Amino acid sequence: MNADIVIKNISQLITIAGENRPRIGKEMSEIGLIENGVIAISNDKIIYVGQGELPKEIKVDDNTSIIDGAGKTVTPGLVDPHTHLVHGGSRENELEMKLNGAKYLDILKAGGGIHSTVRATKNASFQELYSKAKNSLDTMLEFGLTTIEAKSGYGLDTETELKQLRVAKELHKNHPVDIVSTFLGAHAIPMEYKENVEEFIDIVINDMMPKVQEEKLAEFCDVFCEDGVFTVNQTRKILNEAKKYGMKPKIHADEIEPLGGAELAAEVQAISGDHLVAATEEGMKRMAENSVIANLLPGTSFNLSMGKFANARKMIEMSVPVALSTDYNPGSCPTENIQLIMTLASLRMKMTPQEVITAVTINAASSIDRQNEIGSLVKGKKADIVIFNAPNLSYIIYHFGINHIDKVIKNGRVVVDNGKRI
Repeated sequence: MNADIVIKNISQLITIAGENRPRIGKEMSEIGLIENGVIAISNDKIIYVGQGELPKEIKVDDNTSIIDGAGKTVTPGLVDPHTHLVHGGSRENELEMKLNGAKYLDILKAGGGIHSTVRATKNASFQELYSKAKNSLDTMLEFGLTTIEAKSGYGLDTETELKQLRVAKELHKNHPVDIVSTFLGAHAIPMEYKENVEEFIDIVINDMMPKVQEEKLAEFCDVFCEDGVFTVNQTRKILNEAKKYGMKPKIHADEIEPLGGAELAAEVQAISGDHLVAATEEGMKRMAENSVIANLLPGTSFNLSMGKFANARKMIEMSVPVALSTDYNPGSCPTENIQLIMTLASLRMKMTPQEVITAVTINAASSIDRQNEIGSLVKGKKADIVIFNAPNLSYIIYHFGINHIDKVIKNGRVVVDNGKRI
């Protein structure tokens, strides 16, 4: 078989080889490290991964692109399973409010926060939302992300929710980064429904969901289950109805208050419970028993100055599979930099470099149900590959605040070179 691309002499080739499922406990440290590694690609697939030289059956000719991996670290393409990619406006005006002590939920209750972004998103055209999201996707790609999840949730009315999801669908068609969409119509309670939440929930279920399904706009459904937003019972109702429309459940769970969101994630068999800063030990136990992935977002805790991060160490010890995400959004975590998140996970949640890279590859892929296609470097999977200009994995996390990317290969094609999209 002829190789289109060969990466050879790789100082550290991190394969994450093994079963196509989320890794738990000590498995998160088993990263399939190969020194002096080599990897070969044909079309959009990996055809060989190993050490030293290519076997004779892999042919190299004048059309083969040879990349020297000496001094480099090579990993699977990074995956971000929790973003709010498509939105209008920005919320830098909230910075001073936060510095003066305003809390996230206080800003939300006063009509700011999510409500501010809802107004900006409603007023933005399809093309404005598309252009803004594309710029963020370009940045994400340059930081090594090859697949992301993107939520709606800044419409809170049917037409704007559909507009967000249509933008994500169009970007998925046109941009190198693959986008997996999530319907988050229950992201906040619109100001006009504050006294009649059940009426809004009825709109989410009976108006929004059928239209999302009709256009095949979302694979998952998420709900912001939090004090002052949606209760456990309301979240249960919405997610159980979403299942009837073929959407798999996700939950913004126990971000600020321990409401029982982790327990609910286990009950409804959500693919992931996200945030979990305030999750109880009982909630973690139930998530482990039901193989619910803990999708942790340390950038949000950092940006909100919460003083507390999700207890990743306890979750790993309890065999909860842990993934990591940027939570890119205009308010609580306005960053597209997954490498910064990796450093925060290590420094503030005490995750080892091996656990971190597992969390942003196979576990992240599993939390958007893409583990059979991406998340590890093995023969037959998609050729989504990142080449870091770093001699080893620890260096990527240790030397923080910069972009370590040399090249990104997406679907067998170099799309980032020398750290810049081409």
